[in-house]
Amino acid sequence: MKYNVVILGASYGSLFSTKLLMAGHRVSLVCTKPTAELINREGTRVRFPIRGRQSPLEIASRDLPGALSARTPDEVNPGDFDLVVLGMQEAQYGSPGVRELMDRIARSRVPCLAIMNMPPLPYLKRIPGLETETLEACYADPGVWEAFDPRLTTLASPDPQAFRPPDQPKNVLHVGLPTNFKAARFELEEPTSMLRNLEADIEAARFDPGDGPIEIPVKLKVHDSIFVPLAKWPMLMAGNYRCIQRDEMIPIQEAVHANVDKSREVYDWVWKLCARLGASDEDMVPFDKYAKAAEGLGKPSSAARALFGGAAHIERVDCLVRRIARHLGLQSDTLDDIVTLVDERLKRNRASDHRGAV
Repeated sequence: MKYNVVILGASYGSLFSTKLLMAGHRVSLVCTKPTAELINREGTRVRFPIRGRQSPLEIASRDLPGALSARTPDEVNPGDFDLVVLGMQEAQYGSPGVRELMDRIARSRVPCLAIMNMPPLPYLKRIPGLETETLEACYADPGVWEAFDPRLTTLASPDPQAFRPPDQPKNVLHVGLPTNFKAARFELEEPTSMLRNLEADIEAARFDPGDGPIEIPVKLKVHDSIFVPLAKWPMLMAGNYRCIQRDEMIPIQEAVHANVDKSREVYDWVWKLCARLGASDEDMVPFDKYAKAAEGLGKPSSAARALFGGAAHIERVDCLVRRIARHLGLQSDTLDDIVTLVDERLKRNRASDHRGAV
C-alpha cells in the first residue's frame, strides 16, 4: 500500500522524504513559498555517505519512484494525508501560518510522527506520572499542542545528522551522520501498522546509481517502548548543548572529547533520569557508542549555531530535562550551567531583536 505523507519542514524533512520516495510513497513538503517553488521546479537533492564510496552519493527526488510536491502552510488540507510528519524545530510551530496549520492537523485526527529533539507535549502525556503542565514553560508556544490527541502523536529520535550546505540552494541537503530514525509506536494499532509498513518499505528499497542497486543508509525503526526516542536526551546534554560556551560555540566532537570523563558523567546522569521515567537499558544507547559517533561530528550543534546566529528561540530540551529532573528530586550542576548559558544568550538575542525593531 502506498501512503500520502505530508512533512512540515523541507530542510531536515527532505531526508525522510527521500527515504519515503525511494519506497514509492507520495510526499508533500511544507515550507516557505520560495522554497516550495524551487522544489516544485527542480525537486530535492540529498547527499548520502556510502560505505566503500569516496564521495557522497547525491540522490535526486526526480529519479525516485515516489511523487514529491511542495506547498505553503495555507495550501495544506491535513485530511488529504495518511500521516503528518513534524520535521521542524519546536519554536517554528507557533509561527504565522504554521500555527493555523497545526490547529487543522490536530482537529483532523490524522496520525502525527514528530521528528524532533523536543518531544511534543501530547507525546509526553503518554509517559505515566509525568506532570506535563509543569513543562509548558519550556515550549515557545505550548498552546500549539492543546488540541492534539496523545494516542495519535508519536516521536522519532532525529539521530541522523544533516545540514544544508551554505553554498548550495535550499533544495540540497548533506547527510553527515547516516544513523536511523528510531520511532516509538502509537498507542493505537492502526497508525502503528502504518508505521511498520513504512519501516518495511524503506528497508526493502534500493537505489541504482548506475552500477547496480545498492542499499542507502538511514532507515525507520519502530519500537514498542515509548522511551526509545528519549535516548537522544543524554546525547544532547553531553554533546549538543555543551557546544554552547559563554562567548563561543565549539564542535560536538570537542564538546564530547575534550573531557571524556566529564561527558560520560553527564551522559550517565541523564540516562538515570530516563530510567526513573521508565526507560530500560535496552531503550538507551551506550555512551561508548555515542562517543565514537561524536568523533565525526566536526560542526557545532544546530542549537549552538542558532543561538550564536541571533535566534530568539531554540529548542529547550535543556530546560525540559531540568524541570523533569527537579520533579524527580534530581539535580546536576552541569545541566544548571547549560540552562543558565542558554538563558543568557537568548536574553541577549531578544534584546538585540528589540533594539533592531525600534
